[in-house]
Amino acid sequence: MLILLPPSEGKTAAVRGKSLELTDLSFPELTSARTQVLEALVELSAAPEAADVLGVPATQPELLERNQRLGSAATSRADRVYSGVLYDALGLTDLSPAGKRRASSRLAITSALFGLVRPGDRIPAYRLSGDARLPGLPGSGSVAGHWRAHLGPVITDAVGRGLLVDLRSTSYAAFWRPTGVRTATVRVLHEVAGRRQVVSHFNKATKGRLVRALLEDGADPRTPQALAAAWERLGWTVELDTDPSGGGRLDVVVSEI
Repeated sequence: MLILLPPSEGKTAAVRGKSLELTDLSFPELTSARTQVLEALVELSAAPEAADVLGVPATQPELLERNQRLGSAATSRADRVYSGVLYDALGLTDLSPAGKRRASSRLAITSALFGLVRPGDRIPAYRLSGDARLPGLPGSGSVAGHWRAHLGPVITDAVGRGLLVDLRSTSYAAFWRPTGVRTATVRVLHEVAGRRQVVSHFNKATKGRLVRALLEDGADPRTPQALAAAWERLGWTVELDTDPSGGGRLDVVVSEI
């Protein structure tokens, strides 16, 4: 099983640690593609238009300065750099030893800068969204388009004969559309008085809890049906809609925030 997570837009910068070594990251076949994005981002971040292109508020110029120093900045484990609602609920750093071992082999995080990383990969904090365009990037400059050209074989190989649990948000789902692998997508619905809706904050937190529960439990489902059964056994309400390819969408219905 491979659980594909989105990154967090907010990131925690390392205070100390060795500088970035792209060749040390998981999925080394992405090194060349990562280099292209890194160089384009560093170049843009020093340009006058950088704040507008990257969506950096005028009150946070340090984010651009951080981007300019990506090659020499201190790094930390990805599971400490990525922060925010989903990662707080997932709580990777305080999993049990068995849960941490499963996380290291079953989780991968989609990244606008690095394409795909594992929780233990050492990366610097950076500012780059999945829907950004970098003028110095080959082709149209689209970050999503760049990764669409590289991620498919890497993710397919990582999934193997297992199940891909795709928890990416919309902008990062554009990096690669699952083909040739059995895939389960997950949607969290908040139900109140018979009415259901998707609530962004709650959606992220619940997905973090769902992943944490799987990692601690140890279940390794190979079909959407088995995944739904595992979460139901762990106390969640799950509705499954399958498709002819063997994949499916799981709606996890919750009533309390």
